[in-house]
Amino acid sequence: MQLEVVEIIEQVGVTCIMVTHDQEEAMTMADRVAIMSDGWIEQVGSPVDIYESPASRMVAEFVGTVNMFEGEIAMDAADHCRIDSPVLERPVFIDHGITTQADNLRVWAALRPEKIWLTRDKPEGDYNWEQGVVEDIAYLGGFSLYYIRTHLGQLIKVSMANTKRRGDRPTWEDAVYVYWEDHSPIVLNR
Repeated sequence: MQLEVVEIIEQVGVTCIMVTHDQEEAMTMADRVAIMSDGWIEQVGSPVDIYESPASRMVAEFVGTVNMFEGEIAMDAADHCRIDSPVLERPVFIDHGITTQADNLRVWAALRPEKIWLTRDKPEGDYNWEQGVVEDIAYLGGFSLYYIRTHLGQLIKVSMANTKRRGDRPTWEDAVYVYWEDHSPIVLNR
């Protein structure tokens, strides 16, 4: 029905403002979304902009599920940056520089669960991976949500598509590794 309403609005050629607390409805029906908090607009953009490039922790946490790693910028060059986090054993490396104020190096690296992979094999390299244990699994039909507890106690959520009917997947208490690509983390400073 949501898509039918959008089609009718487009056919009539009018602008429509909808107010909703249903994130799925907003992301499905809107060309532009405005996220509000405490009576103020936090961010305005397309559903893709809001989800993939949130302007703040509030927006990132409000829209969808996200893993947040508080840390400090240890290196910020034109083509990469590195964030050291006390809750991760390895640094978060990002394949582009970021714009920060020199006196405010405290940031959050945000990672969506679908941008993280799960494996039993140790990843190569010195960054963007962690070792942990499968603490819980939510089987949701089309995908499963894994909750991985790292050695430092951080809980990392990983979403995996269930592309095979029955496959050799990690299960409760299995030792696993989580890893992500250099362009996947989002850096948030507020």
